[in-house]
Amino acid sequence: MKSRLFDLNSTWQLPASPNEVWAVIADTDMSWPQWWPHCTFATPLERTEAASNAQEDILMATTAHLNFKAFLGYTLTITIHPTKVAMPREIEFDAGGHLQGTGRVSLVPQEQGQTTRMDIEWRVRPTQRWMNVLTPVAAPAFVAAHALMMRQGEKGLQRELANNRAKKPA
Repeated sequence: MKSRLFDLNSTWQLPASPNEVWAVIADTDMSWPQWWPHCTFATPLERTEAASNAQEDILMATTAHLNFKAFLGYTLTITIHPTKVAMPREIEFDAGGHLQGTGRVSLVPQEQGQTTRMDIEWRVRPTQRWMNVLTPVAAPAFVAAHALMMRQGEKGLQRELANNRAKKPA
C-alpha cells in the first residue's frame, strides 16, 4: 500500500523582525520544545562533526527527534535534519520517523522588517500502518490535527518572541 502524500502548508504572522525569529527557530540547540506546546524531544539531539563553527554548518550537522502530541490522542515522532540553511531566510530539511519527506521554513519581512511572515511547507507521507489504513477516511482529521498543532506552535513562538523582547534592556 503506497501511503498518501500530504502537502501541509502554514503561515504564521510573528510580531518580530526576521532576525529575531531566526534566533529562536534556528537555534543550534533546536529549542522548539521550550516554546511549542505538546512538542518534546524524543531523544537527545544527534550531532555529527560540523564543517565549521558557523550556525548554518552546526544546524546541518544536527538531527532532532521530536514528539508531537496531536489533539486526536496520538503522538508522532518526527526526525528533522536540516539540509539547506540560508540565514536568516530559509531552512530546508528532511523529515523522517512517523512522517517521511521534506519541509521548508521561509521568513518574509513585513511592515518594513518589523514583523515576519513565516511560511512552513511539509511534503510528507505517513509511515505508520494505522495512519495509512485510516487515511482514506481520516485524512481530513489528520489535516485538522496538523493545523491545530501548527496554530499552537505559532502562539508559542509569539509568546517566546514577546518574552525575548521583554528581557532586552531598553
